[in-house]
Amino acid sequence: MNEVTVVELGREALWVILKMAGPIMLSGLLIGLVIALFQALTTIQEMTLTFVPKIIVIFFAVVFFLPFMISSLIDFSNGLFDRIVGLG
Repeated sequence: MNEVTVVELGREALWVILKMAGPIMLSGLLIGLVIALFQALTTIQEMTLTFVPKIIVIFFAVVFFLPFMISSLIDFSNGLFDRIVGLG
C-alpha cells in the first residue's frame, strides 16, 4: 500500500463521514435557526426551549436518513474490503 492509496482512503472516509453526518447536522441547524428566530421575535429568552425540539427533530432525522447512512457505510466498507482482498 503506497501513500496515494492511504490518502485516497482517508479522503473517501472523510467524505463518507460528511455524507452521514451532514443531514443530521443540517436538520439540527435549521431547527435551531427557527427556534432562535422565534425567540427573537417573541423576546422569550428561555434557554431550555431549544433542547426538546432539537432532540425531537434530530431523532426523526436519524430515523429518516438511517437507510441512506447505512447504505453509504456499506458501500464504503465493501470498497475497502475489495481493496484489502486486492492487496493479498
